[in-house]
Formats: sequence, structure tokens, C-alpha cells
Amino acid sequence: MRGAPQPTTDQGGHMAHDDRPTPRQQRYLRSLAQSTATSFTPPATRGEASSEIERLQGLGRSTAAERRVDRHAVQGTERGGAARVRDEEVTGYGSTAAWARRS
Repeated sequence: MRGAPQPTTDQGGHMAHDDRPTPRQQRYLRSLAQSTATSFTPPATRGEASSEIERLQGLGRSTAAERRVDRHAVQGTERGGAARVRDEEVTGYGSTAAWARRS
């Protein structure tokens, strides 16, 4: 019994699904993710990259205004929430910083 046929490229060569994604694929993925306001998990193989490119191409593109609103919403939020270290909780700077009071 023979194995599954290997996918081929447009030029007729065999396409290796276990090779790392090409820099061109990675750049295109980042560009697509940005234009569709979507995140993605970095692919480990060329085949995964191709699948992710196809998925992102199927999504509708966000308008520049939508991307700008999303970017400002993310950048404007306070990081850390309740776990964030506040200025009044520490004294000193850099290597001399210490907790202002111990609990």
C-alpha cells in the first residue's frame, strides 16, 4: 500500500509540509493579521502557514478607522489590573527599590 500523495507546487516540485515557514509567508501572515485585525499562532511549518494564510484571506478586512479604534482601546488600558504595582507601594528606584510597607 502506498502513502498519501505529496502536494505539489505550481512549478511541479514537491512541497515539504515539515519545513519551516518562509520569511515571505511570515511577512504576509503579519500583514494579513494586521489588515483583518486578527491574531494568529505562529505556524511551525510551511503547510500550517499556507493554511493560516487561506483562513486570514477569507476574513473581511477591517477599515483603517476600525483598526485605529482597536489600537487605541488596547493601548489606553491599564496593564496589570488589580495586580499592578502602584507608585505608593514601592520606594526607591532600580536596584534600590523596595516595598514601602510589608503586610
